[in-house]
Amino acid sequence: MESRDLTQGLLWFVAFLFSTTVHEAMHALAALRGGDRTAYLGGQVSLSPLPHIRREPIGMLVVPLLTAFTNGWAVGWASTPYDPIWAARYPRRAALMAAAGPAGNLLIALVALLGLRGGLVVGLFNSPKTVSFHHLVEAANGAPWLGAVGEVLTVLLVLNIFLFVFNILPFPPLDGASVLGGLLPERAAVALRGFTANPIFSLLGIFVAWQVFPQIAGPIFNGLLRLVHPHDSYF
Repeated sequence: MESRDLTQGLLWFVAFLFSTTVHEAMHALAALRGGDRTAYLGGQVSLSPLPHIRREPIGMLVVPLLTAFTNGWAVGWASTPYDPIWAARYPRRAALMAAAGPAGNLLIALVALLGLRGGLVVGLFNSPKTVSFHHLVEAANGAPWLGAVGEVLTVLLVLNIFLFVFNILPFPPLDGASVLGGLLPERAAVALRGFTANPIFSLLGIFVAWQVFPQIAGPIFNGLLRLVHPHDSYF
């Protein structure tokens, strides 16, 4: 493996670790604000990745490292504990808890987008000849450190938009199903909770989500290109 590939793999892994930690910490904080102290007592109202890694070491370390250094991008998973009795008693609060994780990813993506657009506007970045998931801008003066900043911002933008969209899909056990449950009438919400509690339906939901997401990943990336480079054409 070339040093360039190693650097990109490390970048994707660190970005995944940071973004997933923010996602889970937002879940935990929203649950705490809503009256459920389960995640707080587990130490997960924290931007340190350690409590999240301790809970899901395979999903937070092993799989992201393997995929980052073999595929060039990182995937994995994490989870935040909560009291299911509290969630059933306060479905609106549970829905807010579910929405908080993707909202954290959307916030990171927004900051990264502003950094890229701001850099282009003031002349720190230029539009590159070719683009990819880790290369949306290039340094205007050719400085390696500035190019590295552009790649960090690019990966944070692409990764967090993908995390946001994937997690908001309305299939159990993804966050979107819980958000939807908080918006439905009580009878429908109870039925949905019954579905999400069944491991078979959760596995089915993950399978469907993985089938759906590749179909929309391309259009999502094209939308990001239009946001970063509204006056350029890469199509």
